[in-house]
Amino acid sequence: MHMSDTELWQLTAAELAAQTRAGDVTAEAAVASAIGRMNETNPDLNAVVEDLSAEAMERARELDKARAGGTETGPLHGVPVTIKVNIDQTGYATTNGVPVFKDLIAPANAPFVDNMLKAGAVVIGRTNTPEFSFRADTDNPLHGRTHNPWGRHISPGGSSGGAGSAVMAGMGALAHGNDIGGSLRFPAAANGAVTVKPGMGRVAAWNPSQTAERGMLAQAMSVQGLITRAASDLHLSMPSAIAPDPRDPFHVPLPWRGTPLDGPIKVGFTKATFGYDLHPDVSAALDTARDALVDAGYQVEDVDPPLLEECALAGYRTLMGEVKELMGDAIREHGSPTINAIFDEYFGYFPPYEGTELLQMMAQRSHFSREWSLFLDTYPLVLTPFLPQPFFGPNRDAEGREGVLEALGSALWSYSMNFMGLPAGNVAARLANLPKGPQPINVQLVGRRWREDLVVDALVAIEDRVGRMCGPLWDQMA
Repeated sequence: MHMSDTELWQLTAAELAAQTRAGDVTAEAAVASAIGRMNETNPDLNAVVEDLSAEAMERARELDKARAGGTETGPLHGVPVTIKVNIDQTGYATTNGVPVFKDLIAPANAPFVDNMLKAGAVVIGRTNTPEFSFRADTDNPLHGRTHNPWGRHISPGGSSGGAGSAVMAGMGALAHGNDIGGSLRFPAAANGAVTVKPGMGRVAAWNPSQTAERGMLAQAMSVQGLITRAASDLHLSMPSAIAPDPRDPFHVPLPWRGTPLDGPIKVGFTKATFGYDLHPDVSAALDTARDALVDAGYQVEDVDPPLLEECALAGYRTLMGEVKELMGDAIREHGSPTINAIFDEYFGYFPPYEGTELLQMMAQRSHFSREWSLFLDTYPLVLTPFLPQPFFGPNRDAEGREGVLEALGSALWSYSMNFMGLPAGNVAARLANLPKGPQPINVQLVGRRWREDLVVDALVAIEDRVGRMCGPLWDQMA
């Protein structure tokens, strides 16, 4: 790819880092290009809700000076990134999409931010999230609604909707997000991006602005990660993201690459949607992904994975039990009528466990995880649907029980993986032309514990067959 026929903001993180590290492109030029794209597209999308361009340009110039002075460059040298407004970045508000937190200024960086900076990345902005980062859509009374770059007919997803919209529109090659029930994978699915939700303990996490520790399930289910436009960018960036930090006492300091498996790697394949209708385009995307993996040398076999529906429902009801006890009052007091109505539906469909039963169901995590551990011993990867239908429209989850069921209830393949702490990645495997307009259709790959690298290898194989979604998207936005 010659610089004459493409702009720097269009490059993958890997392409850009190769050029900045070689000295063919300055960090200043790389960052300026992403900021230019942000200035051009963000007014319409509202993905970035805090513009850090002045600070970013200053940092880029410092990186250039350091490189000129002989300082060794990091793997993400000069790569523009965004950070979601629910983790700490020194001097900025960790709003979590809630008006009452608009002045909650972080005293220090979260480990993830430090790890990105140590790798040489440059933060150009902070991205939007729904209130309390607890919706599959992204809108809040403080920062407003984020839009999907494919059009207003598709929600940008949530809770990392700002991240997904930003990275696909071209505002930075990498976008930070996090995932307690699907918040990296929903936006990847909605916007046609790629992500891997890391497994439990893989990425160090902590907010120095916290006044209390998170609940046990939040600690076990929530993970930090990255949303990218190219699957291979996860291989470039995740090794930096997983660097250790002593502030997370449960971080597991394993290398990104695990022991190579004897081939061919077995992939379990399922189209199970547990009573929800499987849309023809989702079915076709799964077939394409399966064919791509077969041609890439994987051994794909139809499977019936263990206890998935039971695990998903038990897990989300257990999470709701903890959320109701530990966050319920704050949501009632500081949340909008919209988020409160959505939580009423969550609590109605996923009745929160309480008391002894809550403790017993928390204990059941190990049962589900053990059954899957045994299953993954045979099938190190599992190709699954993510949502049974093409991604829903904006505000769908605020449309009563039916809306919550389509937006969240049907995503059993999503939140089950958080409950078990297993890695799961998403990639678009089809571009569907639907009545409302074009939209990417994604698939999910679940992996063996600690083997995010195997998940990403498979995402790369699928993307190699299908192509990246940013090309047709940028043509449409032009």
